[in-house]
Amino acid sequence: MAQVVVVKFRKGCKPYYFGAGGLTLEKNQGVIVETARGPEYAIVVDPQREVPDEEVVQPLKAVIRAATDRDMATLAEHDARRGEAMKICKEKIAARGLPMKLIDCEFTFDGSKVVFTFTSEGRVDFRELVRDLASVFHLRIELRQVGIRDEARILGGIAPCGREVCCAGCMPDFKKVSIKMAKNQGLSLNPGKISGLCGRLMCCLSYEDEYYASVCKQVPKLGASVSTPEGRGSVVSVNMLKMEVRVKIEKDGVFVYRDFSADQVHRGGEPAEAPEQKESAQPEEELSAAAAPAVLHSAGEKRGGQKGEQRQHRDKGRGAPDKGRDRNAQQGGKNAGGRPRRDRRENGAPRENKGAPRPDPEKKS
Repeated sequence: MAQVVVVKFRKGCKPYYFGAGGLTLEKNQGVIVETARGPEYAIVVDPQREVPDEEVVQPLKAVIRAATDRDMATLAEHDARRGEAMKICKEKIAARGLPMKLIDCEFTFDGSKVVFTFTSEGRVDFRELVRDLASVFHLRIELRQVGIRDEARILGGIAPCGREVCCAGCMPDFKKVSIKMAKNQGLSLNPGKISGLCGRLMCCLSYEDEYYASVCKQVPKLGASVSTPEGRGSVVSVNMLKMEVRVKIEKDGVFVYRDFSADQVHRGGEPAEAPEQKESAQPEEELSAAAAPAVLHSAGEKRGGQKGEQRQHRDKGRGAPDKGRDRNAQQGGKNAGGRPRRDRRENGAPRENKGAPRPDPEKKS
């Protein structure tokens, strides 16, 4: 186990691990830490925590020092320059006619670089823009393109629930969200009701998806025909938190609505309280082998009788039977009972009928 200090940066809610470096720190205290961009200001979330060695990214960097009044003054100076830098950058973007939307501007703690964050539908060639900004600020310029969900995280805002958006307040990383999660929870599929400020599906749909995904397999769907202790009916609504199902049942020509627990509702099959019907039913295994051919024979006679009646009815509408049909029936040809097939002639001679008896050569006159 590694002894670490958990900190968070001002813009973001993802925790990072740093070594204490022999310092005695307190919660919500400002510190200066070493990052890939140089020294940065951060806030202590947990001054002392033990985490597994697998969760620590090596090498573990240590906290440089606790923040002083001079460090806080430097941060205030950078925040004061932010508004002017945003205005200048927007003017340069408009002058170049670049299809990009500027979101944020941030000066590094040591003041050696300024980072501009923007969004765009596609790739943007901003090399000329970097030269224009470098000539104005005389600093290193970094332009960073982010997506629409990152835009909501950086700008923040109030979600439809009345609280701060999850991505800016309490969610370290973005989670995968799909429309199936909204279906499992029985929410309206109206995009305006299940979308956040970024226009994408709300991140909070993934919080309870595991529970709803398991409950959906235990309750029937809306409109399904089910059997209840009071009779058969159709499902009107489902309460997945209470595990209750509301069923519409027809009694004496009147529809009534009853609430049942999920255990009392059965999808398909017979009603729950009808044991006498199940006992009276004869199992299929008791059917004797001698009775099976009789059942099949009677079924065959029934099908044959239906076809015969249909054929007689068709012949009555057509009038007298065709002579060619009777001739083929007497000869036992393949087309017996049907319309006579035309004889295909080969070299002017009619094709020999295989079903008709061949003439005897000894009886020639």
